[in-house]
Amino acid sequence: IFIKPYTKNESVDIPVIISDTGLYDMVYNDFYIGEGADVTIVAGCGIHNCGEQTSRHDGVHTFHVGKNAKVKYIENHYGETESTGENVMNPTTVVEIEEGGYMEMDTSQIKGIASTVRDTSVHLKGDGSKIVVRDKVMTHEDQHADAIFNVVLDGKGSSCDLTSRAVAKDNSTQTFKANTIGNAPCASHTECDGIMMDNARISAAPEIAANDLDAALIHEAAIGKIAGEQLIKLMTLGLTEEEAEEEIIAGFLR
Repeated sequence: IFIKPYTKNESVDIPVIISDTGLYDMVYNDFYIGEGADVTIVAGCGIHNCGEQTSRHDGVHTFHVGKNAKVKYIENHYGETESTGENVMNPTTVVEIEEGGYMEMDTSQIKGIASTVRDTSVHLKGDGSKIVVRDKVMTHEDQHADAIFNVVLDGKGSSCDLTSRAVAKDNSTQTFKANTIGNAPCASHTECDGIMMDNARISAAPEIAANDLDAALIHEAAIGKIAGEQLIKLMTLGLTEEEAEEEIIAGFLR
């Protein structure tokens, strides 16, 4: 998909809907965003599995963001199952940003996916290039989710702001791995916050490597349960404990 230089206020939608059990799907989308463009790209995948077999969707999205171009990328994944069949999604995102380019990623996967590997690689190659990532994942039952982020900052004055919000319920598990490498005067902030409930487990492994004296890299990780005082406060307003938990989670993932 080629977006002409200086294109403004346009959007591209790339939806996928899978409604058959036992279907495996693999798609590739390559975006070339011209110099000075300002566009929105929306990707969404929904799986409605009504059978007993596994339905799977894998996708590779590659973004070449041109000089001084601006892109907002929205990715939403959702699944539901009527029988014993499982839903699997493995999205791969590759981003390369030129001088002065900017990309904002808003990605979410809320329930319904039995297994997922969400793999994102970013190369900030141009001076002043920037990316902002807001990633949200919720798992329940026996689901498992892996989130992998690899960011290389080569451009002078390049920057990365990555925030991950994870909620794990029941017996589900999640892992978060982020590797940030600063090879030039640059700035990066990585934050992973997780809420565990029931018997769920979350692990976070942020890693940073500074190869330049003026590379300022920060990582933070916090995992815990819902604070009791938050539940009590909402319950005094008339909510049940379950309703209070849902309100807190909704606010956390907003």
